[in-house]
Amino acid sequence: MFKFTKELVHRFIKSVSTQRQVAEFVTKQLSTQDINQALYAWPLWARANQLPPTSAWRQWLILAGRGFGKTRTGAEWVRAQAEQGLSQRIALVGPTTKDVRDVMIEGQSGLLAISPPWNRPKWKPSVGMLKWKNGVVARAFSADEPDRLRGHQHDAVWCDELSSWRYAESWDMVMMGLRLGADPKAVITTTPKPIPLLKKVMSLPHTHITRGSTFENEAHLAEGFLNQILSTYEGTRLGLQELYGELLEDLEGALWTEKMLVSARYRELTPPDLTRIVVAVDPAVTVSASSDETGIIVAGVDGSGEGYVLADASGKHSPDAWVRLTHELYHRYEADRIVVEVNQGGDLVEKLLQVHQSHLPITKVRATRGKRTRAEPIAALYERGKIYHVGSFPKLEDQLKSYGAFGGSKSSPDRLDALVWAFTHLILDQQPSTYKVWSL
Repeated sequence: MFKFTKELVHRFIKSVSTQRQVAEFVTKQLSTQDINQALYAWPLWARANQLPPTSAWRQWLILAGRGFGKTRTGAEWVRAQAEQGLSQRIALVGPTTKDVRDVMIEGQSGLLAISPPWNRPKWKPSVGMLKWKNGVVARAFSADEPDRLRGHQHDAVWCDELSSWRYAESWDMVMMGLRLGADPKAVITTTPKPIPLLKKVMSLPHTHITRGSTFENEAHLAEGFLNQILSTYEGTRLGLQELYGELLEDLEGALWTEKMLVSARYRELTPPDLTRIVVAVDPAVTVSASSDETGIIVAGVDGSGEGYVLADASGKHSPDAWVRLTHELYHRYEADRIVVEVNQGGDLVEKLLQVHQSHLPITKVRATRGKRTRAEPIAALYERGKIYHVGSFPKLEDQLKSYGAFGGSKSSPDRLDALVWAFTHLILDQQPSTYKVWSL
């Protein structure tokens, strides 16, 4: 059999430049068995930080950005444990049952996809179990059900997206069951978030931490994905987390915390029936590369008085562009009002909005108090669980977590301003006054 080494593969890749050369090499030197062995030889293709640490470890914690290859790394480690008989009973634990099935087992980088056809485990979804020919068994568990982990024993565990686990107790149950064999180990793959559970795992004895960024795997990522994720996260504080895998701590003095915003994320794709919807706008004064953004937030409120962020269309827009965008959002979301700050434009802002549609319902608002004073009641609504985000709004959340903090962003928080105006109008202005008028 042809003997493969990583050095040989790299030299071969550099030496050929056409499909014809590849075909000639394959035809002349490699048998079908050679090719199959090479395709599934993970150590040949993995980057150095995707291979298990050479030092002693009990927990291998992989903190990396999106697209790094965390799932592939975790799946390949489990596959090696099973094929080499290093483990006999393996636990696969994800945030939910669906995550374990769709990502860790059946996903494009999951265990079924990365296993060679001649040694692919048999998947029994009805009982949540994978079984290899040599008798090694891997069972699927949801971190949403910590009690289901009680009583199970394992000698290897793969925990995926630990930072998204709802219950820290699930980690405790996993570790209590990791007690079989001479050297039980756990691999944890996750995008880092500043939650107590992750910090606890990082501080455990014999935890080896591997860090990585999205860009390490750039050659294997679709250009569209890279463009989208860069436009969404690059240049933001949150980008350090989502792209570069850095653990971001809550900033001292900030009105919004990571915990508040995680709790605010609405679990469904669509909000409940809303009684009112507004488009809130905080216009920029100038239009240039160094100008502030125009904040544009679509928000609504339901019958119980809870608020929902539906869209964030903020950006560096010309007056004509933000006016047209505001009109479009007003009709798309069937809003009943446009709320616009007029401190920097006065009646001109209202006239701009009515150039193309003269009968739009517009509420003009003026800032008579400082930004922080206006923002504090809205932050309090988040803290009480009264506002939800329907969708992903990383730039808005980044601005919320940075505003008011020591060392936070010094730029104008236009997305925050628009959000504050929206919920001030939808919720705070609708609350009855706490004062009573007595007639004498």
